Amino acid sequence: MTQQIIAGWGNYPRVECHVHTPCSASEVQAKLTPEGTIARGWGRSYGDPAVNERGVVLDLTGMDRYLGFDHDLALLRCEAGVSLAQIITDFAPRGFFPLITPGTKFVSVGGCIANDVHGKAHHVDGCFSSSVLSMRVLLADGQIVTASREENSELFWACFGGMGLLGIILDATLRLRRIETTYFRQKAVVVRNLQELLAAFDEYDAQFPYSVAWIDPLARGEKQGQGVLTVGDHASLDDLPRAKRADPLGVSAPSSLALPFDMPNFSLNPFTLRVLNLVIHQVQAHGAAIAHYEKFFYPLDAIGEWNRGYGARGFTQYQFVVPLEDGYRRIQPIIQRIAESGQLPFLNVLKKLGKEQGLLSFPREGYTFAIDFPIATGLAELLAELDEMVIDVEGRVYLGKDAYLSAESLPRMYPRLEEWRAIKAKVDPENVFTSNLARRVGLAQ
Repeated sequence: MTQQIIAGWGNYPRVECHVHTPCSASEVQAKLTPEGTIARGWGRSYGDPAVNERGVVLDLTGMDRYLGFDHDLALLRCEAGVSLAQIITDFAPRGFFPLITPGTKFVSVGGCIANDVHGKAHHVDGCFSSSVLSMRVLLADGQIVTASREENSELFWACFGGMGLLGIILDATLRLRRIETTYFRQKAVVVRNLQELLAAFDEYDAQFPYSVAWIDPLARGEKQGQGVLTVGDHASLDDLPRAKRADPLGVSAPSSLALPFDMPNFSLNPFTLRVLNLVIHQVQAHGAAIAHYEKFFYPLDAIGEWNRGYGARGFTQYQFVVPLEDGYRRIQPIIQRIAESGQLPFLNVLKKLGKEQGLLSFPREGYTFAIDFPIATGLAELLAELDEMVIDVEGRVYLGKDAYLSAESLPRMYPRLEEWRAIKAKVDPENVFTSNLARRVGLAQ
C-alpha cells in the first residue's frame, strides 16, 4: 500500500488515497475494507469516480491477463484491467476490434463497464453493455458471483453505469467486431450553424454508422453551432488504396509525443482559444477519405498526458444529453449560455445517441454535447446553472465526466435511480464500495 495524491483525467479534484495494486482476485478480496474501497483502471474518468479521499483505491491495471478467446464466436474473456489499447494491439492484426470504444483506447474493460462507455455509433451499436456477455463480480461480503443477462441479471444491468459502486469487476466476456482492415472511410461535412448540423446528422444516419461533430464553442448569432460533422464506417479491403493493402490490419506503435509538464495557466486564454479553434476547424474539414483507426477514433491519444495542457488548475468536462425530439429548441439555449459565459470552453463535440440502456447508463435517445472547461472562478456557478437548464429540457449529465453535480440534481436526471439504490442496498448495505463521486451525489456514504 502507498499513500498517493491522485486524480481523474481532469486533474481535479486531487485527493490523498491509500492505493493498492492487486494482481489476482484473492489479493483484491484481501484488500476490501469497511472504511471504503473503490476500483480504478487507467484513470481516464475525468472527475472523481475513481478516487476515494482517505480511503482505499484498488489499481487493477495489474490484472491484465487474457483468460480465453473463441475465434469462431469472436468472444474474448479477460481480466478487468485489460485496456482497449491492449486488445487492439493483440487482436486487430487477427481481424478483430472492440465492438464499442470511447474516444480513448487507454481505458480498462472494468472502467468501460463501470461507466458503460459509448462511442460515435451509439445510435446504431449501443453502449459497452451491448458487447458484454457476462462478468464476474466481487461483492462486499467477499463472495464472487457471475452476472449475465440470464444469471444475476439485476446485478448485471446495474453494474453498467454503476461507477464501480456495487462490487469489483474481476473479469468479463466480450464480443469483438470482425474487421477486414483497421482503416475507416470518412467524410467531412462543413455546416454553418446548429440547425444545419442537426439536419446533417439526420441526412447521413442511414449512410454511415459513425458520426461526431466539432463545433466552434464561441460562435454566436447566425453562426452559432458552426463546425464540421465527420461521418464514417469501417473500410473494406477493396476500399483501401493500393499502398495500404500491403498491411490492411496494421496497428500503430505507441506515440512518443507527450506533454512533459503542466502548461502555464495563462497559455489557454481567449486569443489562443480562437487560434486553436481555427486550427481544429481546418483539420476536421480536410480529413483524408481513408483514415487509420488512430485518427478516426483516438486523435488525442497521439499526445501523451495531453490533459496537462490545461495547466496545474486542471479541468472538467461537462457532458449532457437532451432528448432527440425538438432537439434544436432544447440544446440551443444551453450552447448559447456556454458561449456567453466568459469561461474558456474547449475541445467540444456533439454526437447523436440511441435508445436508453441500464439503470444509471448515461446515454438516452438524443443529442449529447461534451465540452472542456479549465477550472476557474465562477465555473461551479455556471455548471450549476447549466444543470438546471439540462433538467428543464429532460436531460442528464454524464457521471463519468462529472466533478460538480449535486445530490439534489441527480434524481431529477436519472429516473431509475431508486431501482439502482435498491440493488446497492441489497448487495452492499454497508457501503463498502464508495468514492468521492458516490458521496458527493448521494450514491453511497
